[in-house]
This record gives sequence, structure tokens and C-alpha cells, in this order.
Amino acid sequence: MPGMTFDKERISLNLARLKKGGNNFEIDIDCDSAVAFKGGQDIDIRDVLKVEKVFSDAKKGLVASETVMKQLFGTSDPLEVAKIILKEGEIQLTSDYRQKIRDQKKKQIIDLIHRNGADPKTHLPHPIQRIENAMEEAKVHIDEYTPVQKQVQEVLKKIRVVLPIKFEIKEIALKISVEYAPKSFSIVKQFGRIIRDEWQKDGSWVVVVEMPGGLEQDFYDKLNAVCHGNVESKVLHIK
Repeated sequence: MPGMTFDKERISLNLARLKKGGNNFEIDIDCDSAVAFKGGQDIDIRDVLKVEKVFSDAKKGLVASETVMKQLFGTSDPLEVAKIILKEGEIQLTSDYRQKIRDQKKKQIIDLIHRNGADPKTHLPHPIQRIENAMEEAKVHIDEYTPVQKQVQEVLKKIRVVLPIKFEIKEIALKISVEYAPKSFSIVKQFGRIIRDEWQKDGSWVVVVEMPGGLEQDFYDKLNAVCHGNVESKVLHIK
């Protein structure tokens, strides 16, 4: 109900906010899970929320009106509304936390490039410090929300201007049975670019995805964890 209060004395709130129809909607979140959810990872919304409530003012403990949520979101279910807030709204992160996430992702990206990239002339990997220097020279921006796998290609495009580097790209064909296809979609999309896909008459999903070659084993590991090994794969092309 409008004006209802909830746990007014709670402190140390980390919030995600969305303004819609002139109304303010807020949820109290776990930052790490919220960033992962917004980045497209398959995270249970219950693991993101510290409290399964939508607030009009979280700091004052004011719970959002169910009637207003129904009108604006098409549902008064706080879990469903929370998903929309995370996808369309803004996560209120401290500058220190944002920098921490960027630094972590930068390190992961540099490691991927170091392991999978090579100097076209010597065919040897570039030292980590050289890659980091190239990123700084090319003024590469690391986004705290976008998964590392999706940022690698953009980073490579920018640093190639200042650092000759060859990075293997693979096209991989997959066939995933109907019982695992829905859960597999987010993993496939997270690791690479879907070139084409098709749903078969038996409900299975056939898809061709393009990704950095160095991600292939991690990709198979995550996919097999969901599909329990029930997935067919074939490398179609390497470039």
C-alpha cells in the first residue's frame, strides 16, 4: 500500500533505481550479483535482492504501491518488477566499487589477450605489460557491466592500431537438445556472436557462434555444466 513502511532502520543500502511514469522505484541489491545480472549472466533474481521488496524510497523504508506497479509494469510481483529495474534502470555503485570492477575486468581481458594473441611477425605472445600499455595508449574504456567475453573483440580492435596482434577467431556449430536449449541460450550469447540459428522440429537448437579461440574451452565447460554433456559441437572455421 502507498506510504507503507518497511524496516525503516536498515542501513548500508546498495540500490538500483528506475523512474517510470513519474514514479520512483528502488530495490536493495547485492552489487556483485546485480552487475552480473545486468551484464546478462544467468543469475537468480533472489540472489540479487537483499530484500524481496520494491520501494518508492528505500532509505525511508517506503514500499512502492502495488497498484502503480501493476499499471506501469503490467505486474505487481516484486521479483518481476525488480528484473525490469535492473535491466532498464541504473545501479547505484560507488566510484570505488566501479573502479574495482573495471580493474578486475581489465586484468581478465589482458590475460585473455596475452594467452590467445600473438605478434604476427614473431608468432610469440605479447608481454602483459606491453598489452596494458597499448590499452592505455589506445584509451580503451572498460565497462563494468558488459561481460569480459563481449569486450575482448572491441579492445582488440582498438589496440591493433598501436600493437600488431593476431587473435584467433573460431566459428563453432552446436546442436543442443530441447531440454537444455533455453538455459544454454544465455551462455552462448555471453561467449560469442550468434551468426545464425534455427530451431529444429524436435525442439533442439542448432546454432553457429563466433568467438575468440581462447574462450573455447571455458565455453565448453560452462555449456556442459548446464547440458550435462548432451551437446554436439564442431569447429567450422578458424580465422
